[in-house]
Amino acid sequence: MANWRRLTQMSHRSCLAFVLCFSMATIFLYCIYTAPSRANTYFLMVQAQGIMLRNKVRTFGQMIRLYTKKNRSENGIDNTDESRTSEYPMQPTTYLPENFTYAQNLPCPQRLPSMKGHIDTNMTEISMEDTELRFNKFFDIKFGGHWKPKDCIPYWKVAILIPFRNRHEHLPILFQHLIPMLQRQRLQFAFYVIEQSGSQPFNRAMLFNIGFTEAMKDLDWNCLIFHDVDHIPEDDRNYYGCEQMPRHFAAKLDKYMYILPYNEFFGGVSGLTVEQFRKINGFPNAFWGWGGEDDDLWNRVHYAGLNVTRPEGEIGKYKSIPHHHRGEVQFLGRYKLLRYSKERQHVDGLNNIHYNPVISLTPLYKNISVDLKPELAPIEDY
Repeated sequence: MANWRRLTQMSHRSCLAFVLCFSMATIFLYCIYTAPSRANTYFLMVQAQGIMLRNKVRTFGQMIRLYTKKNRSENGIDNTDESRTSEYPMQPTTYLPENFTYAQNLPCPQRLPSMKGHIDTNMTEISMEDTELRFNKFFDIKFGGHWKPKDCIPYWKVAILIPFRNRHEHLPILFQHLIPMLQRQRLQFAFYVIEQSGSQPFNRAMLFNIGFTEAMKDLDWNCLIFHDVDHIPEDDRNYYGCEQMPRHFAAKLDKYMYILPYNEFFGGVSGLTVEQFRKINGFPNAFWGWGGEDDDLWNRVHYAGLNVTRPEGEIGKYKSIPHHHRGEVQFLGRYKLLRYSKERQHVDGLNNIHYNPVISLTPLYKNISVDLKPELAPIEDY
């Protein structure tokens, strides 16, 4: 009987020890893989709040200066030339009048009367079947996601690349907002959804490289838009044409309080011409998990002597679709890779990737499914 009690006590202790070890291991893994990404997001939000507060202080100071100048002027005190210059100069409009008529034998303009400005965003989930039915019936989207205007010659041919995994509720919402906007901008476009299968951490950059390679087999595109599936534009004047590239379209995200987190931020939605993307050797393939690949792309762009542009004012605003699932794990090795961006640029990118895609066409896009593994992009010594 004593032996039985001793065995029972040992069993209870073993169970408690197992539960304790399992809990500690779970907390440890959470701290390594999940907590840093959330902490980074909160840090950027706090940073954005600080920038917003600083801008409000500057605005308040500017109002005081204007009020002082006004009083000086009313009191007959002469001002310098600065006082005769408007603090808020009127920006000349480059948009065409409402009665503008298109010509089938002429290029489509880049500033159209149909580009009104603010877009009402609707994050309500809808099935892909309903979305496909609506756009194929009323918006004349060709099978596979291609569209071109019929009332003028498209000025730009733009491929929209969307990296994807387990975001099926987001894709229809993106199409509902993006397709009408691109049609109002009179761009020729097509959608490529590059879906990662398998169990490896998400590799957004490698998916973009694959999407570029496959898209160029279809058409001689002028430029590529690298578009996260959960980023919804809020202004249709955010022109997705190719003239001002490299371009960072998503300059103001709602989750960062519409403030640019840092000057080198290049994530969310960006674009390069085909020539530029080849010149920088595409995205790096070595970033497995969340974070770093867009910073590396910024480095590559600048090492190539190119300058990034951004939309002005409110035009670069985007909303983020709420997530109902666990995010991707954070890539802890990104800082080391970023230190060697310049050395890796010519050995890691478009020129070292190998893959076997499974391609299928849907009513609104071409789906490119790939099972990614590190050995598909071997890196030479640098």
